[in-house]
Amino acid sequence: MSKVIYVLNGPNLNLLGVRQPEVYGRETLADIQAMLEQSARESGFTIEFFQSNHEGAIVDKIHEAREKAAGIIINPAAYTHTSVAILDALNTFDAPVVEVHISNVHKRESFRHHSYVSLRADGVIAGLGTRGYLAALDYLTHQLS
Repeated sequence: MSKVIYVLNGPNLNLLGVRQPEVYGRETLADIQAMLEQSARESGFTIEFFQSNHEGAIVDKIHEAREKAAGIIINPAAYTHTSVAILDALNTFDAPVVEVHISNVHKRESFRHHSYVSLRADGVIAGLGTRGYLAALDYLTHQLS
């Protein structure tokens, strides 16, 4: 079995740490990646970390994960609420998927309350800040060990 977990991040997450720090905090995407790589290593897993502002690039990574990954952690960002293409790609992936949101989307604008990705996700974590990624990784490493 693969010991690789894909961590996929959607649009504007490359600006973590500087974009709306009152909502998303001051940690950067690089900080999240380092935190996850260390935690994964301790559990005998590796991380394939990816961010794109382009929907098709995220779909391509999900397709790649079908052959290489034991699980996916995905923060689709704004695509959460709009992307049937990402949902369709995730529906072709036959391993666990955890959806992560840094902010509590249910305390924000009403359009953020709907998630296409949740229709496929095995679990959803929202509002735990960047620690939500660690919670997702912990869940997957226990499920997959």
